[in-house]
Amino acid sequence: MGQKKAVVIKGDGTGPELVNSMIDVLNSCNSTIELIPVEAGSEFWEKNKTNSYISNEVWKLLSESDACFKGPTTTVPDPNAPRSVAVSIRQKFELYANIRPIKTYKTSQLDLDFVCVRESTEGLYAGIEFRTSDDSAVAIRKITRKGCERVVKKAFELCKELHFKKIFVITKRNILKETDGIFVSAVETIKKDFNSIDTEEYYIDNVTQQLVKNPQRFNNSILLSTNLFMDIISECASGHVGSIGNVYSGNYGDKYAMFEPAHGSAPKYAGQNKVNPVATICSAAWMEEYLGERDISQAIFKATEDVINENKYVTYDLGGNASLSQMAEQISQRASRYLKK
Repeated sequence: MGQKKAVVIKGDGTGPELVNSMIDVLNSCNSTIELIPVEAGSEFWEKNKTNSYISNEVWKLLSESDACFKGPTTTVPDPNAPRSVAVSIRQKFELYANIRPIKTYKTSQLDLDFVCVRESTEGLYAGIEFRTSDDSAVAIRKITRKGCERVVKKAFELCKELHFKKIFVITKRNILKETDGIFVSAVETIKKDFNSIDTEEYYIDNVTQQLVKNPQRFNNSILLSTNLFMDIISECASGHVGSIGNVYSGNYGDKYAMFEPAHGSAPKYAGQNKVNPVATICSAAWMEEYLGERDISQAIFKATEDVINENKYVTYDLGGNASLSQMAEQISQRASRYLKK
């Protein structure tokens, strides 16, 4: 097999400096993956006055790569602005499963370990909305059996791989009877092939309360839901991990994957060498595993855990005073040492 290729979208706001720190970490670990840096996002769009956040040239590179990494990008909340970079790539490559681990470090007051699995190609994010008058608009929540079954199967497979025993299925089926009915039906169908895994349905309002009040009840389980619901739930859960700057994610399809930090572009901090690089670096570590460099992935995760638990070289959001580059350099040095042992 030839050298693996990954397109790296530098992103907006703090994206470029975060991505540069991530590339430095991978280089220090002697990764053999060919990284192809490109521009995409709102800053590219505003500069070039195109009809998309992603150019035709970048789409071509994406289609020729084995995976991609997306730095944080800005999505302009304007009806005339393009669809977000993340949604566009998810839908183009059918990356139907967005996966976000929620795992605390020793510095946290809580001990949490569960995973959020989100359907990421349809629901309200399908982008089907229109004005019915000057004063009203309609958005369509598109739910299909195919879309549900493939993400549900991924959740069950992940649950089995992690040796978890339970999946919490999050809906609002008492109100959204048809759309969430299809989702729950898909769970019941796929569950027949995974007899050792239990499921329990929770309504989204109750889950949100439980995540604030008693998040430990979800330990060693999968939280599974449709697109918008799980976007909100995983963001709520992220509040327990010390900082959204710690939360990494992967978007998986059958033949392609995109990796990204869970947080936004934070343009007010751009160029200040200030923000937390953990989510960016750990998302890249996950990409390393996906592309076959598991030893590098494990070394980066272990180094990151050490740096956070030591609590000496951490950024402001984790209670420290280290810069972005200082924290990234510590992760880089330790990961490199682990690989040499």
